[in-house]
Amino acid sequence: MFVFCIESSHARGMGHLFRSLTLAAELRTRGRSVRFLANDHPNSLSIIRERGFDVALYDLAAVTGWEKDFLADAAPSSIWINDRLNTQRSHGETVKRLGAKLVTFDDRGDGAELADINVCALLFEKTEELKGGDVRLGVEYMILNPEIARYRRVREELTSILVTLGGADTYGVTVRVAQWLRNKPFPVTIVTGPSFRHMAELEEVVSAAEPDRFKLLNQVPSLAAEMYGHDLAITGGGLTPFEACAAGLPCVVIANEPFEIPVGCALENLGAAFFAGHHSEFDLGILEKAIPIRSMSETAMTKVDLGGVGRVADLLEGLAA
Repeated sequence: MFVFCIESSHARGMGHLFRSLTLAAELRTRGRSVRFLANDHPNSLSIIRERGFDVALYDLAAVTGWEKDFLADAAPSSIWINDRLNTQRSHGETVKRLGAKLVTFDDRGDGAELADINVCALLFEKTEELKGGDVRLGVEYMILNPEIARYRRVREELTSILVTLGGADTYGVTVRVAQWLRNKPFPVTIVTGPSFRHMAELEEVVSAAEPDRFKLLNQVPSLAAEMYGHDLAITGGGLTPFEACAAGLPCVVIANEPFEIPVGCALENLGAAFFAGHHSEFDLGILEKAIPIRSMSETAMTKVDLGGVGRVADLLEGLAA
């Protein structure tokens, strides 16, 4: 049994949810049993159930003492997967005491030291301080949507921009990006997610722009398919820019959180993106210059592959053996 324990909300964002769902789907195709534990966030719970997974609630305020309710009936080889950052030591000790293996993602908590595997594909600074029995670093462990394989292509020139800043966009960055783009000579498609709470402000900006300047979409059936029609994406600093790059779509990254700043810098160093800064003071001036779309697209596809989910699933199956 693989138990995914996630945190997903407007404040935290939904990247942890979608990463875990991709990995869970891969494990399911391998015949593995999967269940989810999640905090009480209706949008997230609905998405998990729509993907065909069982989900139970846990209390975010309870650090430990509740884990046994979800491991008592599980097989001795259970794998507990924390995708909620900063595992606390008391929680990690409880999971291990109950006989489960512990896997964490991008974890700098004091409980990460107890993890059998700590997958840190999204961490690019102070990595020498990371703890865990087996710490896996590098873009090759990035868990990306395998559907992207159907939509890869090399971009030739900048004719269309996609703005997609996460399932929640906690700080309403989309609104400020739209304000900046409303007088620019590019068709712009804006995709908002299931926990976006700034629609009124965004619609006000869109309605004040020239006709056909913006196309506004909410909860598209497939972000990978939508990406296919564009030449540059403006994204946050989570998994989305890596999914875009794997598809050959260069990015401009805006960090929603401080820990996303190294992500933006890393992608810029790869040559697959530009980093526009933290959301509090981002600068999209790069869009007023000539952008080498083709070379960036080719670099992006070379540097970011889609094998990460399989590599991580192999590691997890190794623990269960």
